[in-house]
Amino acid sequence: MKLEGGCYCGALRYATEGEPLMKAQCHCRECQYITGGSPNVFVAMPIAGFTYTKGAPKPFARSDIPNPVTREFCADCGTHVVTRPQGFPAVIVKLGSLDNPAAAGNPDIAIYTIDKQPFHCIPEGMPTFERLPG
Repeated sequence: MKLEGGCYCGALRYATEGEPLMKAQCHCRECQYITGGSPNVFVAMPIAGFTYTKGAPKPFARSDIPNPVTREFCADCGTHVVTRPQGFPAVIVKLGSLDNPAAAGNPDIAIYTIDKQPFHCIPEGMPTFERLPG
């Protein structure tokens, strides 16, 4: 699978290629902050197949928690483009930053549902996990 995307203002662009390791909705509290309250929908793509083709992201990692993820944003418009979890062999690409979000397909699972809000919707029949699948 080959996907392309970028930020809202166009200053940051990327391309990613390979077989997705995971497609999910994340309901964790951290993702709720990033999205403004909704679950975060993503596709996990192999690190080796991901590259920025225009611009450079502004990274952010919390300093007050153990093993924080690094989130990468456009320094101009603030669009959250990807997340890089420590020790995970994939880049978490945010579907909303893709040129064609539908090209990644639907999420297969819902994760971190322990933090799910009453107004979050999970499609009927979708496997759910309080944290990450085993």
